[in-house]
Amino acid sequence: MTLPLRRTCREVTRLVLASDDRPLGLADRIALRLHWLACNNCSRFRAQAKTMRQAIDRWRTYREE
Repeated sequence: MTLPLRRTCREVTRLVLASDDRPLGLADRIALRLHWLACNNCSRFRAQAKTMRQAIDRWRTYREE
């Protein structure tokens, strides 16, 4: 039996990317936090996705000026 808050790395990756487009529900946010506590690779992916998001936002701002 799988716990409802347990997510695989693939699911976490999908949720991290989806969070750019839509707000995540409470269960998904809790599941992500629990997963990040246990998985260094997914924590690094989260940081890399944030860096990429910031870089794209800066590029768009630069391009519009």
